[in-house]
Amino acid sequence: MPSRSWAEERLALALEASGIAGAWDWDAETNLIHGDARACALHGMDPALGRRGAPGPDLLVHVVPEDRAALDRALASALAGRTPLNIAYRTWPPGGDVTWVQLRGRVLRDDRGTATRLAGVALDISDQKDTEAALRESEARFRAIADTMPQAVWSTAPDGKADYFNRRWHEMTGIRPVESEGAGWLEAVHPEDRALARERWLRAVEVGDPYEVEYRLRTANGDWRWVLARGLPVRNARGRITRWFGTCTDIHDIRSAAEEREVLSHELSHRIKNIFSVITSLISLSARGFPEAAGFAADLRGRVNALARAHEFARPHSQASRPGHHDHTLLAFLREVLASYDPIADEEPRISIAGEDRRFDDSAATPLALLFHELATNAAKYGALSVPDGRVAIRVEVEGEELLLRWREWDGPAVAGPPAHEGFGTRLATVSVQGQLGGRITRHWRPEGLELEARLPAGALDRRRGPRQ
Repeated sequence: MPSRSWAEERLALALEASGIAGAWDWDAETNLIHGDARACALHGMDPALGRRGAPGPDLLVHVVPEDRAALDRALASALAGRTPLNIAYRTWPPGGDVTWVQLRGRVLRDDRGTATRLAGVALDISDQKDTEAALRESEARFRAIADTMPQAVWSTAPDGKADYFNRRWHEMTGIRPVESEGAGWLEAVHPEDRALARERWLRAVEVGDPYEVEYRLRTANGDWRWVLARGLPVRNARGRITRWFGTCTDIHDIRSAAEEREVLSHELSHRIKNIFSVITSLISLSARGFPEAAGFAADLRGRVNALARAHEFARPHSQASRPGHHDHTLLAFLREVLASYDPIADEEPRISIAGEDRRFDDSAATPLALLFHELATNAAKYGALSVPDGRVAIRVEVEGEELLLRWREWDGPAVAGPPAHEGFGTRLATVSVQGQLGGRITRHWRPEGLELEARLPAGALDRRRGPRQ
């Protein structure tokens, strides 16, 4: 083997230390290839043969036959000066494992341009090839799974440009793959929904938040169907987004059914409202023929009206029917129910309502409306609201697992004690609170005015969702 310069010695030491690369050198004068121990090991050869030098066929005898022709062509092309030497191939020595080798080299020429040496390195790239194979297998598995899903599946580069859609997307939209790439998918979105879909997507890509939007998608037959589009980013170990994956789920039938239910709900609610009006009118008409029942009729109308206000507050509303500043909270509901008992808006209110607010569903509206209607009616007849200076305070508090609704009257007529007989309205309100809300009511007949405390379970106002955590 020709003597090596100090630079070549240092290179050999560096390659030997790396453990994955070996050096080799072909000498045109002798037509022999020399290789270090690592280069020989990658080709399944005795290192002594590499030190002495051997013809190419001897050193490359364990190259996998299917790869040998391409290697010979690459060597010939490099020597002819047509292309650099850079080729990957497999070696399979007897009794050993297949090894992937990356051969890289550079031709050295004399003044006449004749190739005198071809030197380079041999790299073990088996791990890289294994990784590439695993990635190909993973991608093939992903595509197979994605193509069997009923949803349209898509993925994009980190910058948000689409580069993959599964079979379902193309079947659904009739758009060819090349037409969907980049921002081409937006052409399938309804013109009225396109700006929202684009804005939400650009925002998600900008900040890295999950993407979710509903829009209409043009199908292959020209119809428009509602879909729910969702996307999530995939991040590397440094937290950088490497890809986006998402789906488009057809929700057209679900959305249509929900819209139909909403229409029916509004129609039913409207008819119930009309029934309250009819009942109130019937009470008034019936009472005209029985003057002695006027007081009873007035009380009954008051209770029906209280139920009507509770229904109007809690019922589902459309944009057209929704009252201004409508909010399904307890304090707002109490103000709505008791508004007629404190009608003067430009003076200090006689009924103060404060405390810890709570959202509630329509199942709690009826018993609460009956309770506070009876309290307000009795206060207006006999209690604090029966005199100009009388006052009522309502406060909502939380104690442990219970919700407390406190009613307190003062500055009204002096209270001698509890009434001799409990009225029907009071019994009705009590039974409603106990039976429908699972609560209990305590009354204190203090000289300065009635104090009432209604204790309800924490989840009584929102039974559809269960107790609050």
